Amino acid sequence: MSAKTTPSDFLKTIIGRPVIVKLNSGVDYRGVLACLDGYMNIALEQSEEYVNGQLKKKYGDCFIRGNNVLYISAVK
Repeated sequence: MSAKTTPSDFLKTIIGRPVIVKLNSGVDYRGVLACLDGYMNIALEQSEEYVNGQLKKKYGDCFIRGNNVLYISAVK
């Protein structure tokens, strides 16, 4: 029987890995997950902003407030 994985366990495993962060507005941010807290505030490194699938802007580091986050997905 496999061990159950909680969302918190998942988030711990993707720190330092590339992720996609989808916002409630529909905008995607892609970058390396630097850290996050219990409010889902997210810090990304090497981040890029995508609107409707089109690259709009590249940032170095960015901070995303947790109440704007729809989901976080690990990039394979």
